[in-house]
Parts: sequence; structure tokens; C-alpha cells
Amino acid sequence: MDWKDTLRHTSSLLGPMRAEQAATAKGFHELHEAALAPGALSTKHKELIALAIGISKQCNDCIGYHVKAAIRAGATRDEVAETINVCVMMNGGPGYMYGAKAMEAFDQLV
Repeated sequence: MDWKDTLRHTSSLLGPMRAEQAATAKGFHELHEAALAPGALSTKHKELIALAIGISKQCNDCIGYHVKAAIRAGATRDEVAETINVCVMMNGGPGYMYGAKAMEAFDQLV
């Protein structure tokens, strides 16, 4: 999978949706910003949690966006790998398969 192309494509789909559903898009953006703001947990750790949930929900776009954001927040390849280990423990085979996608995304987006 070409993760940069995938994220560009998804972003192109979200633009019109933001325009058509402005109130929902604004609310989601505000929720996103509030939830990921540093607090008792750093933004990096929150992004790793979001990545784990994206893997668990088998959401390729979530994986891509949260890998990219985790990198931006300072996450290392080892931290992403350990996050995936927890996903494998909690999700078995599907966690392993989607975890492999997350590692591929990291390697392409770093």
C-alpha cells in the first residue's frame, strides 16, 4: 500500500464532506484537538493509543493518520512496534495483520 497516496486520497474525500457537513466537521475537529492535547498523557502517547484503536478497529485510514501524527509527536519505530505488540496481545491475528500495515505505514511516512 502506498500510504502517502492513501492519505492524500482520503483527505480529498474529506474536503467536500467538511464543506457539506460543516457543523459536524467542526465538532469532530474540536473533539480531536481537545482529546489529543497534552495533559496527564503526552500527545505522543495519545497518538499511540489512537493508533492502537485504529489497528483494533481495522481502519486503514486511522492507522495512516495516527502513525503520521505519532511520528510528528516524536514517536519512534520501537514505540510504534511496542504499541502493535499490545494490539496483537488484545486482538490476536487481526492485530498482527493490521499491525504489520502500521509498521509499513511508519516506514513510508517517517
